[in-house]
Amino acid sequence: TPIDSPLTGLPPSRFSDGEVLTFQYATDPAAIRALLPAPLEPVNDTVQVQVARWGDVPGMGRDVHECNVMVAARYRGPDGTVLGAYSPYFWVESDRAMAGGREFHGQPKRIAEVSLETAGDLHIGRVRHHGIDIFTGTMQYKAAPSSTERLRGRVDPVTNINFKVINHIDGRPAIRQLTARDLTDLTVRECYEGPCTAEIRPSATAPLYRLPARTFLEGFYWRCDFTLAGGRILHDYL
Repeated sequence: TPIDSPLTGLPPSRFSDGEVLTFQYATDPAAIRALLPAPLEPVNDTVQVQVARWGDVPGMGRDVHECNVMVAARYRGPDGTVLGAYSPYFWVESDRAMAGGREFHGQPKRIAEVSLETAGDLHIGRVRHHGIDIFTGTMQYKAAPSSTERLRGRVDPVTNINFKVINHIDGRPAIRQLTARDLTDLTVRECYEGPCTAEIRPSATAPLYRLPARTFLEGFYWRCDFTLAGGRILHDYL
């Protein structure tokens, strides 16, 4: 219960010893548009699949794995324009990560098996849900040195935008918001880039197939530390 066994805590949280595989591919622009809640606007046709291992997260554990699927989005509001990465899908291994992401940030987290591995000269990132490998990404091991600017060029994961939906106990809408949260104190320790592949298997309850891979783009392998700070409300529907 929230009294003696809470699953979530308040920000900020420090993520250390992070290892990330970022796979990017082009999809049908109409597919992105179909998954963006208004008034968000699509920016391009790129899907970014970020498969990560967070080595140390206080209160959550060691070697916490997750996969965040993001598309570039623009919000035009009364206080100006916000560019960020909207998450239509998100998979994690930890119940704490799922509860915190869904209840606090509004991220669409579900439980799955997420892994990063190296086989010879190949980086491999996988997401397995109910026995199906719904995503497999590959890229050459540390193919060529790259930069944070290149990594953030198509879809910038530093600002993550989500659609937060919570109902009252009687079913009435309680929260309907577009939220944004930022990665702060980001230190990228190394970053490599190379061509990547992205294989998607259809699943009725993990529908990444709705963002089909049309053209493989670049992938990145990077290591980092950052602080996950509290977010802000961009748009309130109620």
